Amino acid sequence: MCVGVPAKVIKIEEQTALVDVMGSRMYVGIIFVPDVKEDDFVLLHAGQALTIVDEEFAKESIEEWRNVLDGKHGGLF
Repeated sequence: MCVGVPAKVIKIEEQTALVDVMGSRMYVGIIFVPDVKEDDFVLLHAGQALTIVDEEFAKESIEEWRNVLDGKHGGLF
């Protein structure tokens, strides 16, 4: 099973992008999403942006991740 985490693209630098993941910023690879632009939302897995997603989906997913991390859904596994 793969788990993707939504992130907002802040800045693009060649084949990497600075993204915001629930308040934390990190650089990720963007080789799989050549059309990505600043302010897009992407799904991340293993340090790579795998696909571009719409803002509504990203925000809903972030809310679910927050609920899991806060223990509102029991454990993740």
